[in-house]
Amino acid sequence: MTDPVTRAADLLKAHRESIDRLDAILVFTLAERFKHTQSVGVLKAQHDLPPSDPARESQQIERLQDLAKQADLDPEFAAKFLNFVIQEVIKHHEQHQS
Repeated sequence: MTDPVTRAADLLKAHRESIDRLDAILVFTLAERFKHTQSVGVLKAQHDLPPSDPARESQQIERLQDLAKQADLDPEFAAKFLNFVIQEVIKHHEQHQS
């Protein structure tokens, strides 16, 4: 039988390994998302569309907040996260407009 400190250290290691895997998934998922938003930015520039679409952004924030609630994640955190991502996307879209 293992002592409690060793058991806790093993559990901590397992949690950290899971966190590391999830961080990698997040990075690769964001990279894939940005590939698509880059394509959207090119299309918008080619068709002289504005880099920002406030109605779409609002729908996406609401959608993400609903998903966050289902996942037992703070919906306000989810909204802040998506707002940050949206601002990065808009910056990229504006670069295509130039």
